[in-house]
Amino acid sequence: MKSIKNALFLMAQFVLPHHAISRLAGALANCSWKPVRLGLIRLFSKRFKVSLAEAEISNLEQFANFNDFFTRALKPEARPIDARANQWVSPADGVISQLGEIDDGKILQAKQHNYSLLTLLGNDSEMAKRYHNGQFMTVYLSPKDYHRIHIPADATLVKTIHVPGKLYSVNQLTSETVNGLFAKNERLVCEFESAEGRFVMVLVGAMIVASIETRWAGVITPIKKQLSYADFSNAQPISFSKGDEIGRFRLGSTVIVAFEPNAINFAASLCAGSEIHMGQAIGEK
Repeated sequence: MKSIKNALFLMAQFVLPHHAISRLAGALANCSWKPVRLGLIRLFSKRFKVSLAEAEISNLEQFANFNDFFTRALKPEARPIDARANQWVSPADGVISQLGEIDDGKILQAKQHNYSLLTLLGNDSEMAKRYHNGQFMTVYLSPKDYHRIHIPADATLVKTIHVPGKLYSVNQLTSETVNGLFAKNERLVCEFESAEGRFVMVLVGAMIVASIETRWAGVITPIKKQLSYADFSNAQPISFSKGDEIGRFRLGSTVIVAFEPNAINFAASLCAGSEIHMGQAIGEK
């Protein structure tokens, strides 16, 4: 029975109108009408066993809409940021899908599935060259997780690339089945400059992800389905301290962080399948 269910789910990935479904989900998620707002929040909370114990708002009725609930803030003490200067920290709550070496420009997606770093980064060859044979970490945010994204070190924004694409689901089943999943889905590539060099964070969209939002540009809603570049290197610096929020998903997805060669020595305790929390140390600089 489970195998049939999985097969139907995978089949739906290829036949459903991804963007139309996501736009509809976005409209519902922004609806403030009480029956819709509370109905969605209660249904979602029950289905995914969402706990509000760490949230700043614990009363479901106080959320303005489903998006307000989904991108809820946590109590300041809920996610302490590792303050050691030699430590990178996790950018999000979630589960590590994969981590390790970028092998000759290829990133491990799942067993027997790799994808191209160059394609992931919107075919920006200059950017991809910096991370060739570097390290990466992929974090999957499940529906119940905290969905704000934070910076893993003190850094300044250098460049962003919005890459249009599909909106496949990014759960384990799909990542183990769809070749090049993360390099096919719509995504926002964000490159930063830190004292240790550059790193890049890729915010990957997914099925029914209503939108991606950043601190510097608000909700990312490109009109045309083409690459969109923004260069911040000569502008007023947009800087962040380790642990600062840089953006959020309006419904869940995946964050991929890529580091230059020898920039990080991942903690020995981390591996594929490890649960992590935002602010937790993930490796030495």
